[in-house]
Amino acid sequence: MIKRLFSRQQTSILSAAFIIASMVAASRVLGLIRNRLLTARFTASELDPYFASFRIPDFLFELLVAGSVSVAFIPVFTHYLSKNKKEDAYKIASSVINIAVLIFSCVSLLLFIFTPVTVRIIAPGFSPDQHAQMVVFTRIMVLFQVFPLVVGNFLSGILQSFRYFIVPALAPVAYNIGIIIGIIFLTPLFGMQGAIYGVVIGAFLFLCIQLLFMRGIGYRHSYTIDHTHPGVREIGKLMIPRTMGIAFSQIDATVDVMLASLIGTGSVTIFALAQQLQLVPIGLFALPIAQASLPTFSEYVSREHMEQFKKSLLTSLHQILFLVCPASAFLAVLRIPVVRLVYGADRFDWPSTVLTGTTLAIFAVSLSAQGAIHLLARAFFALHDSKTPVRVGIASVALNSILSIVFILIWKLPVWALAVSTSTALCIHAVILLIICHRRVGGFDRVKLIVPFIKIAAATAIMAVFLYVPMKLLDQLVFDTTRTLSLLLLTGTASCIGLATYLFFSWFFNIEEVGVFINFGRKLIHVKDILFEPSREVIEEKS
Repeated sequence: MIKRLFSRQQTSILSAAFIIASMVAASRVLGLIRNRLLTARFTASELDPYFASFRIPDFLFELLVAGSVSVAFIPVFTHYLSKNKKEDAYKIASSVINIAVLIFSCVSLLLFIFTPVTVRIIAPGFSPDQHAQMVVFTRIMVLFQVFPLVVGNFLSGILQSFRYFIVPALAPVAYNIGIIIGIIFLTPLFGMQGAIYGVVIGAFLFLCIQLLFMRGIGYRHSYTIDHTHPGVREIGKLMIPRTMGIAFSQIDATVDVMLASLIGTGSVTIFALAQQLQLVPIGLFALPIAQASLPTFSEYVSREHMEQFKKSLLTSLHQILFLVCPASAFLAVLRIPVVRLVYGADRFDWPSTVLTGTTLAIFAVSLSAQGAIHLLARAFFALHDSKTPVRVGIASVALNSILSIVFILIWKLPVWALAVSTSTALCIHAVILLIICHRRVGGFDRVKLIVPFIKIAAATAIMAVFLYVPMKLLDQLVFDTTRTLSLLLLTGTASCIGLATYLFFSWFFNIEEVGVFINFGRKLIHVKDILFEPSREVIEEKS
């Protein structure tokens, strides 16, 4: 059964998205456990160097991988597979991986040498001791974390192109397990540095779990670089503008860390914790559907089936909104109980809890925009157009950075202002991307595009009321929320009432996604129907 589970393809978007979402759920839960363990052992100010030290490795990783795998590698690799050119596809994969490793080796050496200078630029508000910690943490991750993540993500792209989603989705789970091992067993010996060792362990687990399954698809890596191959050149052509866009977004993220370090101690940690918490529904709902959609989008474009492409895109978009919008209401209304339950350890004080909750609520406003951006960007990638989302992304990043600087350096606002600038820029980003996509594909049916969104928004607004009222009434009259169990019961009760309200009004407004997910949910009784679904587009059943 286990062998069959890992060796079968997931051929519909929903079945693939279910696999990804299941593993992302496990990974996100482990991520929350990881952060809870950190807040239980260290204060917010002590955690600042830990979170800030990820900035340089993340920058390097995003440039080498995010600009290649989703944008260029999967569409081109899938194109060669669809033309029954497997050997060419493998030659392309080997060349691209070898090029990425070569670039990584050169850049990481430079970063290692200039780490002390770089950390002072990234976190100007840190003390000398915090800078010294950041130098050590950053160097460890640059040398030992980024390489396995770079190679591992290309392996994920290969497996996903073959419609094998289980192992790539399981890899981030292994990554978080490695970090948790470091926090539990190594921080008592090495302090905060033990958590960094855990990051390295997790990165190698991320790589190894995928290496075990590569032979099953017949992949054989060659250590040559054929930069003249048309497929390699096409990937390079597609990824260059996207890499430029990612560079700007990473600069934007770096500006956030710089500004947070200037606000005061603990601000970097508060911003990072709120940001990671708001990414949970994106990782659970939006990203799985977007990731699972890319191979299907690419195949439709390759076969010139544009009507099916538009239909699948709209359906996927509405499903993302149907799942993400109620999550926005949940995080915005129940922000303080959620933060207390997730991060409320003894060393995470009340002012940190309130600031994290406020920042989280502002982030929650933009969840639907974030989900739409993930999907629409992949639609452009499938169309072999990486320039449009990059240009829009650069404009969004510029707006975000300008607003952040104004809010923090001129208006002297607290850390939640960074979330205001981010959410504002993301919402504008999503709207512009949708308008351009509408024109690029020859126009969507506007009724089919807009009406479902209006219905979902109305159901979400009603849900927010039915979250807020029970929470306030029960908090004052029934539950003593100074106790964790009572807080959990309050949050659970309000959540159930809100969710039931959302589902009822979704049915009342005749939102078609209700039927799709009810039909899909019935198959959960027999999980094999999801994991080994026949080759057809379940996601389009609503039509």
